[in-house]
Amino acid sequence: MADPADRIHELKIDRSAPPPPSRSGWWAGLAVAVVAVGAAAWWLLAGTAASAVAVQTEIALKPVSGTEGGTVLDASGYVTARRQATVSAETTGKVAEVLVEEGMRVEAGEVVARLDATTQVAQLELARAQVSAARAALAETEAQLRAARLERDRLRDLAARSMTSAASLDQAEAAYDALAARLAAGRENVEVAERAVSVAQEALDDMTIRAPFSGMVVSKNAQPGEMISPISAGGGFTRTGICTIVDMDSLEIEVDVNEAYIGRVQPGQRVTATLDSYPGWQIPAEVIAIVPTADRQKATVKVRIGFLEKDSRILRDMGVRVAFHATGEDEAGPGEIRGVTVSQAALRSDEAGDFVWRVVDGVVERRDVRVGGPYGRGRVLVLEGLAAGDRIVRSSSEPLAPGQAIVAEGA
Repeated sequence: MADPADRIHELKIDRSAPPPPSRSGWWAGLAVAVVAVGAAAWWLLAGTAASAVAVQTEIALKPVSGTEGGTVLDASGYVTARRQATVSAETTGKVAEVLVEEGMRVEAGEVVARLDATTQVAQLELARAQVSAARAALAETEAQLRAARLERDRLRDLAARSMTSAASLDQAEAAYDALAARLAAGRENVEVAERAVSVAQEALDDMTIRAPFSGMVVSKNAQPGEMISPISAGGGFTRTGICTIVDMDSLEIEVDVNEAYIGRVQPGQRVTATLDSYPGWQIPAEVIAIVPTADRQKATVKVRIGFLEKDSRILRDMGVRVAFHATGEDEAGPGEIRGVTVSQAALRSDEAGDFVWRVVDGVVERRDVRVGGPYGRGRVLVLEGLAAGDRIVRSSSEPLAPGQAIVAEGA
């Protein structure tokens, strides 16, 4: 068995041996490596960003019949309603209630207001009472006539047997004829009374104001308690109407065309309308008619234009710009115009021909194109080389080369 003292000697530290590797030193080395890699990556990214060119881009658009290309005349005007009415009563009266508000849609025959009908109700009740009285008088006359007929027939029989005088018979005949005439007059009186009831009922119905057609209420002109009269000139405190209703399906455009260019307009011609409120929305339309008269003060001719598409955003009295299209374009349907349209600024040229810079994955590539000609204001028609939806460079801060990295500032 080994001596424990010998084992104690084995526990001596050898100070000449190299120290073992430290864990803290390993972590420090790893941190230095990470910092070095990050610095290298930052330097590469910074170099790439510095080399990218700032550009403004746009999308190549498909030409559609109804754009500004191929137009022969531009004009401006307003949206008008062909069918509108200020609803009023047929008689003077005090407004009892108004059942509509601005922006409310009403149907034809719907009640929009009621006037105070106290007097008209009383007159109707009086007319009905007169009918009852006339019918009662008629029934009394009929009873008297039956009695007179019996008396006349009896006297006729007695006179045939020479049992009464001729004077008595004549008196009975006269009484019968008088009652017969009274009966006819009573029947006429009943008919007159019934007509009076109809007149009173109509006067009562006039106190209820109804919509003459379906449409939208655009203004409310009277309030309960105010007087209204169809013959008022608008003076004082008397209103002339309850509300104004517009048939939204009858909206159209009226424009004044200079008489020097009216030859370019014809009925049925295709038109593109652009509302001032929605400048990016192009609405297909067509010429309804050319009003056959000219305004000598403005030297213009009024043209009516109808919308081919209805939309709730189109409102009466909105300002609108219209573009009249050439006949050839009108006959061509949407999609028959080949190619795409781009802005004039995006088109470039060199000794090899026309081209544009197409953006693909953050870099640009050259695309040679074949140009068809101008297409509207500041745009050109590209027949070959691009597809609808391609993003291209409209302008750049520096000259570009194929493969050049770019940073888009706007579209």
